[in-house]
Amino acid sequence: MSFETIDRLRRSITSVYMGNAQAVDRLIVCLLARGHLLIEDVPGVGKTVLANALARSIQCTFSRVQCTPDLLPSDITGVSVYDRDRGVFEFKPGPVFANIVLADEVNRTTPRTQSALLEAMSEATVSAEGQVHHLPQPFMVVATQNPYEFEGTYFLPENQLDRFLMRVNLGYPSPDDESRILLKQPARTTLPMIEAVMTGEDVVELQSQVDAVRMDQSLVDYVISLAVATRESENLQVGVSPRGSLALAQAARATAVLARRDYCVPEDIVSNVIPVCAHRVISKTYMHAGDTLTTRRIIQQVMETVRSPA
Repeated sequence: MSFETIDRLRRSITSVYMGNAQAVDRLIVCLLARGHLLIEDVPGVGKTVLANALARSIQCTFSRVQCTPDLLPSDITGVSVYDRDRGVFEFKPGPVFANIVLADEVNRTTPRTQSALLEAMSEATVSAEGQVHHLPQPFMVVATQNPYEFEGTYFLPENQLDRFLMRVNLGYPSPDDESRILLKQPARTTLPMIEAVMTGEDVVELQSQVDAVRMDQSLVDYVISLAVATRESENLQVGVSPRGSLALAQAARATAVLARRDYCVPEDIVSNVIPVCAHRVISKTYMHAGDTLTTRRIIQQVMETVRSPA
C-alpha cells in the first residue's frame, strides 16, 4: 500500500492546519473511505482552512459554495440554459461538479437547498431534465457549520446528516499550537504556497486498497451488534441504519490503512463509533439529530453494553 503517499498528505495538511491532529486523521479517513465530512464548531477555529488544505494537497478540481439563506438548489447542482442557436436546452454544471466540494456554513442555507446535495453525496450523480450526470471521481463533500445556537442557522434534515460519514468538532487549539498560528499565520502565508502531493488517480487507487482491507467475521458481527444495540436502546427513538453500519465498517478499513495495516482490529471500529454514529441517531428526550452531546453520551453507554471481540 502507498503509506508514504498518505504520510505526505498528512504533513501537507498539518503544515497549514495547526490544531486538532485527530481531526486531520478523520478527514483523511473520510477521503479514503469515499465518505463526506461535516465539521461543526464555533467560527475561527480553522474549519475552512482544514478543507482548503486538503483540496490544495491533491491535484484535482475544487469548488467552494458559500451557503446563504437565498441560495437555490440550482446554484449548487447546475441549471439548464436554452441555446437559441441550436434550439435546445443545455445543462450548465454547478459547483458540485468537482472532486472536492466545500459547503461552507451549510446550515445557513435552507433545508430545501441543503437537500440538493442528497443525490450527489449518496450516488455521486446529479439528475436534471430527465438526465443523470455523473460526478468526477474522487468526489468528496466537506461541509462546515456553526452550532445551532447561533443566529441565522437551520437544522440539517436527518436524511442529510445521514449522508455524512463523520461529524467532528475541532475544538480550540492548544496554547502551543495557537502560538504557532500567531507567529506563522499559515492561512495567509503557507496555504497559498501548498503544492499537490498526490493526484486524483492516487486517491482512487488508495480507495480501492481500502476496499481490499480484511475484516474478520467477528468484527463484522461486532459492527452489527453495535447497530442492533442502538436500535434497541430505550434512550433512542432512531438507531443506526444499515447505511450507518456500512459507514462504520468502511471507516474502520480506512483507519487500518492509516495505521499501515491491511487488516482491521477492534480498535479501528471502537475509535470510529462516535464520529460515525452519533449524528445518525435521535434521542427520545430531544427530537432532533442535532442533539450531539446527548447522542454521544448514549452511544458511549451503548458501546459499554456490547462486548468487543478483543
